[in-house]
Amino acid sequence: MLLARPFAHHLKEVAGLAVAMPGPEAVPPGKEPRSGGARAGFALPMAPATSQFAEVSRPARGPREVVAPRAVERGVVVFDLDGTVLDDISLISVVAADVMAHAFGTPEEEARVHYLATTGMPFEAQLAQLYPEAPATLRASTARTFHQRKVTEAYSKAKPFPEVPKVLNTLDRERWTLTIATGTETEMAELVLEREGLRFWFDEVLGSGDGTKREHLAEYRRRYPAVPMFLVGDSRFDMEAALSVPGVTPVARASRLPGWTLTPADLKSWGAAWSEYTLSELPATLARLAAKTRPPTSGTRRGRARRS
Repeated sequence: MLLARPFAHHLKEVAGLAVAMPGPEAVPPGKEPRSGGARAGFALPMAPATSQFAEVSRPARGPREVVAPRAVERGVVVFDLDGTVLDDISLISVVAADVMAHAFGTPEEEARVHYLATTGMPFEAQLAQLYPEAPATLRASTARTFHQRKVTEAYSKAKPFPEVPKVLNTLDRERWTLTIATGTETEMAELVLEREGLRFWFDEVLGSGDGTKREHLAEYRRRYPAVPMFLVGDSRFDMEAALSVPGVTPVARASRLPGWTLTPADLKSWGAAWSEYTLSELPATLARLAAKTRPPTSGTRRGRARRS
């Protein structure tokens, strides 16, 4: 059984050996990175491009297994993981702030806001936008440290939002096909979903080794053709990724975090067809949206293999 050994043991297996945290002394003289702009206003040194053009993928794990397209009965709901299914952004942002403070000298609260302002991208892409003048080797070692610490300090404590199990159960009962698209490692996502009793509901999980979120969505469109598809996310970059792939409609969970709030109006301004602070009304919302956008399909749904 997957979880027979202690969860911490699995975390170590997935994360690998801890990487020594880089510090400001790792930056060669004359190459000091920007600290993130004006301290008082937390100004972000963001490139003007949107994430679908500035996004940097983590190294892929090799050629993806070709999965044959198949027919589904109703449509596909693709869930982001962090901040959408799991209530873990507060935990992850603390880890990111500490890592960025050590590596680049940015004050922790400023670094936390910078992380939250760019969440939804791979962490490597966040660092590339926030610290474009930092050496690539420093950004890479900082990212490795972040991914290791995210596993041991955030995912070890992460829990799903309270309404998520009921929402997944309802969507499944209403014959939606459910999948995951996440910037975290696929194996780690699988493990956390198993631990929380949620993996049962998802047909597929695509993670960082499978490409960026845009690439995940394009792959899901190929695997599940000619049906409505929705991305449920929690950031501007999730909305942009969905809008960049034909046939995907973005919807969003709004959030209230200390020092950082994304309202439903914020997310709708970035393209969300619907947004609320809870996903409780998601099944009814998807039914309504699908009725307006459902393309013709003659396929029938194949049975889903359930995990025991």
